[in-house]
Amino acid sequence: MPCAPSWWDALASHLATHRHTFYAADALAHTARLIIDAGSNDPHTLLGEARRTRSWLSRPLTDFFHAQQLLTAPADFEEERSTALRERRIRAVPAPLRPAVRAFADALVAQRQDAERLGLRPNQLKTIEIRLDTVRDLALHLHAQGHSTWASVNVTDLETFLARNPARRASWLAGLRQFFSHAHRTGLVLHNPTAVVEAPQSRGFRGSTLTLDEQRALYRRWTTGKDVLPHEAFIGLAALLHAATTTELRRLTLAHINTGRRTVRFPGRSIDLALDSATWRALEGCLAHRNTLYTDNPHALVTRLTRVTTGPAGAAHIRDSLAPVGLLPRVLRSTRLLTLADELDVKQLTVALGMSYAGTAHYRLRPERLSYEAAFLLGIARTS
Repeated sequence: MPCAPSWWDALASHLATHRHTFYAADALAHTARLIIDAGSNDPHTLLGEARRTRSWLSRPLTDFFHAQQLLTAPADFEEERSTALRERRIRAVPAPLRPAVRAFADALVAQRQDAERLGLRPNQLKTIEIRLDTVRDLALHLHAQGHSTWASVNVTDLETFLARNPARRASWLAGLRQFFSHAHRTGLVLHNPTAVVEAPQSRGFRGSTLTLDEQRALYRRWTTGKDVLPHEAFIGLAALLHAATTTELRRLTLAHINTGRRTVRFPGRSIDLALDSATWRALEGCLAHRNTLYTDNPHALVTRLTRVTTGPAGAAHIRDSLAPVGLLPRVLRSTRLLTLADELDVKQLTVALGMSYAGTAHYRLRPERLSYEAAFLLGIARTS
């Protein structure tokens, strides 16, 4: 390098502390070459060049620049990854049908951004990817049948496509309705072929739940078990007692925790939640474990992989943490939601959990309303 930047020594120290020695040395060498190639040591310029030529280097550099406050905010790697996945799906669409799919993807992203700006519940990035998956598969099916424009698609074509997998008919049809509604609004098609297509579904929740005895056994394990890891106890209790989702647990940061009042505000909810003593002790165990990792990661649940970054733990970690009890987090959450749906007003439930009305109604309109004792879990939580 013609001249080492002012932050060079700090970068070397950061890499030596947070990365393996060989990785740190390799990262330093490539960063030096990056500075020479870019002709600048400006963080924004270097990150842009790293993403273009050395994508593996962009993450450690972003973490360092954010830790040193050389960048205003860390790059959202989840957004970047989702952008790359969307582009891959769009490129898989046959060329004659591709422009409409790209416009649809842009519209979904714009809707998500508008919802975030207005404080509403935006579509998840995964939902957008699922919608594009459906449209891509339909485009491949239509192109194989000789279609070169979306305007020539009719109900028969859609029924043939949906018949390929009856189990996913409702999910596919939801994505197709959204796509063709957008195409009709923009003048791409003269009529919406999905208007007369139906996918009958049984109303109400029909998933797996736990009995009271199973809930009591889990509660005892997570409050008195000697060999239970901190993450398992907190994830289990937060889902079973407070209906926490995987996304809420992953994105929970120190800024969402008020130690003085012993409250948390799960991301996406509008109110602070006072934790019972059992869940609070489990959370303290997670924070104590986090301190042993000597990490700058702001999230409450930190793993060996995320301790050297600022990103949240993956959804797989949340699921794997409950592997010892053989349950998925959604089963615990569903059990709690059924109880709350029986006892609380629908407006209270939507406000308290940050859910939509449709999501709440899914648990209220079920074939058999369960008669769980709603006060059970609250009672043992207060007395513990």
